[in-house]
Amino acid sequence: MTVLSFEGLTVNELKEMLREAELPLSGTKSQLIERLQANLPGANTISLDSEKTLVDEAILDGEESVPWYKGTEVLTPPALIAIGVAVLMVTAIFVIQPTWLGFEPDYEYELISYDASQAKKYAETLVSYGHPEWDGRMSGTVQEANASEYIISQFDSMGMKTTLHSYQVPMHHVNSEPSLRICVRGFFGNSPCEGGAAIGSQITSFQHRSDYVIQGFSGQSEYTFEQDVQLTYLGNGSDESLWQSATGTIGYVINSGTKTGNTEFFSNAAENNLAGLIRVNKDYNCGKIEGNDCVPIFKGTGIDAVKEANGGSIPSDIPFIAMSKDAGEILEAAIFNATGQPGVLEMIMDVTNDQERTIYVPCGEIKGKSSELVIVGGHHDTVYHGEGAVDDTSGTASVLEMARQLSDVVNETGTPERTLRFCTWGGEEEGLYGSRAYVSAFQNSLKDNLRLYINLDMNHVDADFSARGNSLRLFGNTADDMEHIERITELYKNKRSDVADRYDIQLALYKGAQGEPDGMPYNSDHGPFVYDLGDDIRGRAVVCYGSGSWEYHTYLDTMDRFNEESLGVSVTIYGTYMRFLAYSDY
Repeated sequence: MTVLSFEGLTVNELKEMLREAELPLSGTKSQLIERLQANLPGANTISLDSEKTLVDEAILDGEESVPWYKGTEVLTPPALIAIGVAVLMVTAIFVIQPTWLGFEPDYEYELISYDASQAKKYAETLVSYGHPEWDGRMSGTVQEANASEYIISQFDSMGMKTTLHSYQVPMHHVNSEPSLRICVRGFFGNSPCEGGAAIGSQITSFQHRSDYVIQGFSGQSEYTFEQDVQLTYLGNGSDESLWQSATGTIGYVINSGTKTGNTEFFSNAAENNLAGLIRVNKDYNCGKIEGNDCVPIFKGTGIDAVKEANGGSIPSDIPFIAMSKDAGEILEAAIFNATGQPGVLEMIMDVTNDQERTIYVPCGEIKGKSSELVIVGGHHDTVYHGEGAVDDTSGTASVLEMARQLSDVVNETGTPERTLRFCTWGGEEEGLYGSRAYVSAFQNSLKDNLRLYINLDMNHVDADFSARGNSLRLFGNTADDMEHIERITELYKNKRSDVADRYDIQLALYKGAQGEPDGMPYNSDHGPFVYDLGDDIRGRAVVCYGSGSWEYHTYLDTMDRFNEESLGVSVTIYGTYMRFLAYSDY
């Protein structure tokens, strides 16, 4: 006779036993077993006869045992075996192959619907909440707050329980329109730049958003022509001696920039007491989206590293901007390569970067029978200077459409087994602040109950397939989840071929450790759910990234290039998996 103890069961099977006994479901596997042992005496083991599989009579407290014949008609589901305090009765014929007995289950999936026009309406409404001058829904602004209220209202209209979480986090804030100008003084360099006495002086004004953009945690400045603040050429920013020579001047770096690059540059500026910093894009997406130019790109800055370089506080008087290639070459010609009197720079940046601001995380929830939880999310904030139609209005619109579809499923099907939660995050662009704060606040609950987190960040494909490709990458960090996604993807290709055939749907598994080539990246809001649950627990997540978004983090990320059809790929595939998890004990 073979004896299977509670240790041989999965967490889901243990929770099913607890649910049937009306006991709490939270806790680690060992805690679940302890709770079962304490409340179901005599149900510590399940015995299987080698010839015909029978439930041990001791489990049934003397009641008549129920036969469980191998490979034939009558099978008792594992959930029924778990009831050690009731008489087991077979009222129907079941064909079930429990995974804990080594069988490969035969899963059934039902594709959810997707309404492209509704997804676009969500996106258009979110974009309409942008700043009146520079379009964005930057975290900590009234624009982000208004977008969060709209998202909550949509969840509420779907009949969900809603919660608007708020968190105080470090956040820079652009208070008013900045000014960046160059003056070449007339009258042999002796004329003032402006006013009635100006003779022959020439002023070039750079356009905010298209010629230059403020970078993450930039400080403020009021450098006028009269102050004549000098500029120091720093090359690509790798020469330490050049940084040391730039003290008291505005550093000028030629580099397309990454967040890592921004952090290093700003840290060097703080360590060497620079008066400001300009980064020029001369090699990223050049000639692709605006003539032959390389447009300026917003990048965040790692505030902790910069604080360390600045003695523990963020420097509030080092302005930091990125310029386009064309604008940078105009500056270089006027200042570094002038044949006569070099030009002087005006740099007025009205930025607050040393205060905390409120960001928001709106959530809608469909309560399930258990505390086990599936969450889908995307970030609703954008860079300050653009609509962010793709990054990440597309993801937020997708979360809303998935929520709408699954609400309809629940209304038709009934209460799900697992709880379904839909959230959007503020503060992503500045450092994943919203998702990190949320995971920190609910760490214990998430550690015990999170079954899967789904992240939708730029899950969009540009409509210009010929120039930009048509790929979508769906990836996760657990083989079991990705096997389900693979099967659902094949079903989607068969059932919705009119759309699926237009896209190159790629699947990938990243099951390695954090930072390893085969590890899940920590570059969007899935990161905290995977790596920040504590106790060396690695959360399960699946993610979708799209393609062709050359306008990423620029003022040109507008609805003009929005392709609502492409969102349906990830919404349908991941939404179908969410539906499956909602009504199964897998």
